[in-house]
Amino acid sequence: MPDPISWSFVWHIYLAALAGGYLLGSVPFGIILTRLFRAGDLRKIGSGNIGATNVLRTGRKDLAAATLVLDAGKGLAAVLIAKAYGPDPTVFAALGALLGHCFPVWLKFRGGKGVATYFGILFGLAWPAGLAAGATWIAVAALSRYSSLAALVAALLAPVYLWLWSSQQFAELGVVIGVIVYLRHAGNIRRLLSGAESKIGGGKKADDSR
Repeated sequence: MPDPISWSFVWHIYLAALAGGYLLGSVPFGIILTRLFRAGDLRKIGSGNIGATNVLRTGRKDLAAATLVLDAGKGLAAVLIAKAYGPDPTVFAALGALLGHCFPVWLKFRGGKGVATYFGILFGLAWPAGLAAGATWIAVAALSRYSSLAALVAALLAPVYLWLWSSQQFAELGVVIGVIVYLRHAGNIRRLLSGAESKIGGGKKADDSR
């Protein structure tokens, strides 16, 4: 990479940042909240996804909103904590947070799709980039009524926003995280291409993108 990570920095700091970010990201707030408030077993509802979209299928809009905020918050927290130690540990912590959400060890590595956590990471890296990505999601969702498409477009443009408002290193991180988000949305992409993806407000079959 043109702006490589400096391995001259103590390597165990990088490992600690990655592990700390992973542990933060792996907290399954959707499952915790639905169990705490007896809203059902989230893994047996709808798509079985642990994100806010599936929590909404329990009929609890308050729990879905809380899940969205908390999933974003864990990405934000991982980045802000690591920033105190420099940009390189921040890269590892951000990547760890997303991997933790998508592949939590507590749930046999079956997690969410990472969009809310990615937005939290973006706000931590550079809040203007987070705002721009959020505005992109809102605009695409309003025009297309596809939550998944909005998430994919926002993830595609996020590295550009990071390039403009942060650094080349964080923009490169945005590319890596964007690839993970796209891989997690493989099913959504297939349904979008075939015209089978449900739109926002489409009821129980609404697409999962968080």
